[in-house]
Amino acid sequence: MKATLLLVVLWLLAAGAPAMAQIDTTRARYYQPVFANVDVTRNVTYGSAPTFSGTTQTLLMDIYQPQGDTVKRRPVIIFAHQGGFLLGSRVDPYMVAVCTRLARLGYVTASIEYRLGFPLTGFPLAFTDTVGLAQAAIRGGQDLKAAVRFFRQDAATAKTYRAHPNYIAVGGSSAGAFAALEVGYLDKDSEVPAYANIASLGGVEGQSGNAGYSSLPLAVLNLSGATQTPSYIEAGNAPLCSVHGTADRTVPYLQGKIGSSLPPKYVYGSGRLNPRAAALGITNTLRTLKGAGHIPFETNAAYADTAFWTMRDFLRPLLRQTGTVLAARATAQGPQAQAYPNPATDAVQLSIPAAWRQLGEAQLLDMTGRVVRRLDSRTADLRVARGALTAGVYSLRFPGQAPLRIVFE
Repeated sequence: MKATLLLVVLWLLAAGAPAMAQIDTTRARYYQPVFANVDVTRNVTYGSAPTFSGTTQTLLMDIYQPQGDTVKRRPVIIFAHQGGFLLGSRVDPYMVAVCTRLARLGYVTASIEYRLGFPLTGFPLAFTDTVGLAQAAIRGGQDLKAAVRFFRQDAATAKTYRAHPNYIAVGGSSAGAFAALEVGYLDKDSEVPAYANIASLGGVEGQSGNAGYSSLPLAVLNLSGATQTPSYIEAGNAPLCSVHGTADRTVPYLQGKIGSSLPPKYVYGSGRLNPRAAALGITNTLRTLKGAGHIPFETNAAYADTAFWTMRDFLRPLLRQTGTVLAARATAQGPQAQAYPNPATDAVQLSIPAAWRQLGEAQLLDMTGRVVRRLDSRTADLRVARGALTAGVYSLRFPGQAPLRIVFE
């Protein structure tokens, strides 16, 4: 009885108010540059995957850490560079600058390289094969998801980078923002247009590395990016921070076509994505740069400051909340699942809305983000058996839905 009561108390604390913070934001940490210098670890391998041409690419990242920091578990921000999925690298000047600047606040930051390239039907790039472009965006998102899993795996094992597994955000500029948006919101194969042939790419999660860990982000930092459709964003998804110029002629602020060959690649920018998030009750910020073109923060110091301050001020309140990645996010949108008994000793029976039966695989995660069980949502008698699982708190995630907290005593 005492053990059961203790587990219930721990569960209530973990699901409690924002005051029950797991990240210490006092003494100006994550707001002011409290660290004078940053240590950079270069050429860190975080996975590998086949390119569009069939060769295998080793995936590398550079990791930035505040020099002299003694905090044991720290929030992480992973960035993906610009370049239209054809150019760019992890040492892009803007990536170096923003990673350094955020690391001086106390974050662990990383700039990744991801798979580039796609078939071209001619030059200039207006003649891009848009099927190839769509697939390139998916590959970028898959690689960024692998980077999230890399830090979560390290947090559960070697703890080399002292990352807090519940506080891993993703961000990107232009093409990198497309990838970050996919990490946050593209979570079902059925959401991918048929022409992209997602099965041939390994599904939305991909096979870029670090399998068995969640790729769910704390938040998405979208700098001049867009998605295939605003409907990717669903109730319970990660918070969204966007910075976008209204005169962007490369990636539309509202909506428009990119690429030229059929089928058209029609996308929706920040001016459509953030209102969608707001309508679903998702925490979000949209910094509109009136009259600005594409990625102005990469070449203009004033815009760079605006983007930096926007991201800083958006993320810091999230750090004062209970683990926003692996804990359940309450939402009033739509029907909810139920689990009983909960806490349980041997098994938890699930009652889910009928529409969830078509969502495919559900994943049970432990509190480090490791996937410990997979369930088929189409099963008539849906239950989570204890089996060899240890006592503790778990998170059951159905694609596109708020996670459901499961407790075994």
